[in-house]
Amino acid sequence: MFAVKTWRGRSFDLGRMTLAELVRAFATYYAIQAYVVLAAIAGGLVIAWREPGGAIGVFAAIVIAFLVYPLVWYWLHRFVLHGRYLYKSPLTAKLWKRIHFDHHQDPHRLEVLFGALATTLPTIAVATVPVGWLVGGAGGAAAGFATGLLTTVFYEFCHCVQHLNTKPRWRFLARLKQLHLAHHFHNEQGNYGITSFVPDRVFGTYYASVKNRPRSATVFNLGYDETEAAHYPWVARLSERLPMSRPPRYADDAGLVDGTARSER
Repeated sequence: MFAVKTWRGRSFDLGRMTLAELVRAFATYYAIQAYVVLAAIAGGLVIAWREPGGAIGVFAAIVIAFLVYPLVWYWLHRFVLHGRYLYKSPLTAKLWKRIHFDHHQDPHRLEVLFGALATTLPTIAVATVPVGWLVGGAGGAAAGFATGLLTTVFYEFCHCVQHLNTKPRWRFLARLKQLHLAHHFHNEQGNYGITSFVPDRVFGTYYASVKNRPRSATVFNLGYDETEAAHYPWVARLSERLPMSRPPRYADDAGLVDGTARSER
């Protein structure tokens, strides 16, 4: 057990944390705090900027932002984070390493699970502010942005829970965890969702069981292997080791892919 006081210089291992420890660590992470504070500010702006009779527009902005979020996440996760072009440039290699490669190299590390504010905040704004403005004016734009921020907090927490080495009691959450861990430990070219796999179903990347897809040779390195590192060395130079073909403690988590927690084996 540990008492969370600060994130500076700390490394957290989701494979060995309890839910209570995760909650404390989650609440003290600067990005999560920033999302909550900005959402509160945006909520205040909704009241200040809402036009007379504009409640319907504000409500529509909230609903649309909530519905658009899974589609935006799916598109970014599939085509940007799992794309093979960011590591090929020295200008974007560090960014790609930080926002996704390190997470797949070792899914247990909490500090590389969260998105970076420099990339998440502009993305949330682009995905929610324009549509909010169209349906609700300035107040709708603020409402859409606040919805995107709070949805991000929810997504991040669910993502953290999916990497804890425990099986959720609720069948629905256990199923989400199973699908997400299949993405990490079996085949990364599918099951891109976190809390919703509807886009995966729509665009043909959903697989219900590991039996339905072959194991991917690039599930842990996302295609950035030693051969690629020789041609595009920037990520490798920033790493402590050459790209790993499998993360540490793989055996501890492999059973969770088929829904079997370590304590049940």
